[in-house]
Amino acid sequence: MKTDYMPVYSQPSSKEKAKTLPAEILAFIGDAVQTLFVRTKFAEQKNCKIQTLHNLVTKEINATSQADALKKIEDLLNEDEVIVFKRCRNSHKQNIPKNSSVASYNLASGFEGVLGYLYLSGQSERLSELIKLAYPEETN
Repeated sequence: MKTDYMPVYSQPSSKEKAKTLPAEILAFIGDAVQTLFVRTKFAEQKNCKIQTLHNLVTKEINATSQADALKKIEDLLNEDEVIVFKRCRNSHKQNIPKNSSVASYNLASGFEGVLGYLYLSGQSERLSELIKLAYPEETN
């Protein structure tokens, strides 16, 4: 049985309003949504110590993994999602982590932006669909 680990925003904005929020805000919220999704998923699937859970989550919540996740769903993005992705990907970044390439970090920012946009605009079914495709259930 597959479980939906996706948080749902109880007071969503309109798509148009959410789409016009600053790229940094969309990515900031998207990062939190993704983090909560991955933490919840691992906490329910794994019977292990907190440090082990933290290590597993850290492998999923970094620019390289987020860029890989984006590549799994990039062709499935609709027109609005592509606009948000490109705006967030191309926004000016203050600091690039030293363990990430600029290209990966930009893709990750775009991915986070799409997640933030979908969450804030109340598109929970679409958010769930894309994140499940980006992070498929383990088969082992």
